[in-house]
This record gives sequence, C-alpha cells and structure tokens, in this order.
Amino acid sequence: MAAIIAIIRPLAWINTMLLRIGRNIAWVAMGLMVLIIVLQVVFRYVLNDALSWSEEAARFLMLWMTALIAPSAYRWGGFVSIDLVHDMLPKRVGSILALILLLISLMVLVVAIQLGYNHVNSGWLFASQTLKLDLSSMGWGIVRVKQAWMYMSVFVGVILLTIVNIELCLKTLAGIIDPTREVPADQDHLVITAE
Repeated sequence: MAAIIAIIRPLAWINTMLLRIGRNIAWVAMGLMVLIIVLQVVFRYVLNDALSWSEEAARFLMLWMTALIAPSAYRWGGFVSIDLVHDMLPKRVGSILALILLLISLMVLVVAIQLGYNHVNSGWLFASQTLKLDLSSMGWGIVRVKQAWMYMSVFVGVILLTIVNIELCLKTLAGIIDPTREVPADQDHLVITAE
C-alpha cells in the first residue's frame, strides 16, 4: 500500500500542474475562439466582407480547448456516467468494478495514443487551406499551417487522459486494498454535479 501511495503522490502533483496549465491555455483558446467568431460576424454582416480564415481558426482553437480541458473533467468525475450498478453494489465490489472499467478505458486510451501518433504524422503532409503565417520578416515568406498542429490536439488530449486514468486506477486500487487510508487529493478539484 505504501508503494502505491508513493507512486500516487508525484503522479497526482504532475497531473495537477499539467492540468492547471492546460486549463489556463484552454481559457485563452476559448476567449480567442469567441473573439474570432465575433470578428467573423462583424466582417460578414456589418462590413459585408467575410474572413476566409475564421472558421478554421475557431475550429483549431476549439479542438485544443477541448483536448486541454477534458482531462480535468475526467479527473473530477465530470464525464457522463451511469452509476446505478456501482451504487447498488457493496463498496469494495463497486470499487473493483470501477477499477475494471478504468483498466478497459486505459486499453482504449493506449490504442488512441497509437492512432493519434499516426494521425499527427500524416498531418505533416497537408497544410491548412486558410490558416497562414506571414514570416516574411524572417525570410520565409507566407507559411501555411500544417494540419498536424490541429491533429496534435487530440494526441495531446489523449496522452493527458491516459496519465489521469493511471492516477485514477492507482487511487481506486489503493481504496480496494485499504478503504480507510486517505489517498492524495487533487488540490484543484471542483465538484461538478447535474440534477
């Protein structure tokens, strides 16, 4: 049990720091996304001159925002779940069921990492149709943004989800071994409920 707690402590700290950074970047991405959408509305309906890049830029930011905020929601139990069977079972049996489901999720996430890696690598072959960077001042001219930067959002998000999943597996295992022992808590935990 002490070995599991010794692994959970640094992993929980790493997750807290990574997810805190991810949430802050996600807030910036959301703000920029809203700004770009408002700009598009103004340009299209007020100035009658639609921006060519706004939709793709907003989609790019939405993907990154989702990938960086989803691991926090997963860690805090914010994903939709059906707890009826889990709640009906004795605590230890319910915890074993939860661990089995987390392990199945881990297997899916590992496959998703492999697929995401391959997808990112294929994205270097294709460039965005509308997103361009003017790097003329550096002698590079106008550079079209590679699709890999968009695809990388899913890859990074799945890696973060996997790290969170490992922490949740270890915490659940610790709870099965010794239900009375406290496991390191998430310092940034928000309680998310729906009625």
